Amino acid sequence: MTHVYRIGEVAARTGCSPESIRHYEKLGLLPPPQRGEQGYRHYDQAALERISFIRHGRNLGLDLHSIQELLALSDHPDTDCSAADDIASRHLAHLEARIAKLQALADELRQVVHQCRGGKAADCQIIQTLYEHQPSCSDTRCGDRQSLLK
Repeated sequence: MTHVYRIGEVAARTGCSPESIRHYEKLGLLPPPQRGEQGYRHYDQAALERISFIRHGRNLGLDLHSIQELLALSDHPDTDCSAADDIASRHLAHLEARIAKLQALADELRQVVHQCRGGKAADCQIIQTLYEHQPSCSDTRCGDRQSLLK
């Protein structure tokens, strides 16, 4: 006899909230669970493994669509895994681009912080740098410093 778990046990074992588990069911990432006599959801070991798969994918930053594609591949073990490689490669490229942007932001902020030596806010290099940054929008709210101070 296989062991069945209720949603609270599944949540505790996988680190995934009951709300997320129900959400994954609604999205079709998980098959509908069996129901006990009182209507409680009952999950088996395969469901725990699938939820752990989803959770690990989310922790890696994968979106639910990509996870769904990977689960579909997993459900068909004889399928060519080049699609999984494509998904992972695209995600890696996206992460590396985000890391590069964050590194550039950190470098800029580090430079500004090193320039700051206290004093009055009117002379603050940090505040000045933020005002001098050219906005990348055409919105009228992205105006210059003087109009914002009025």
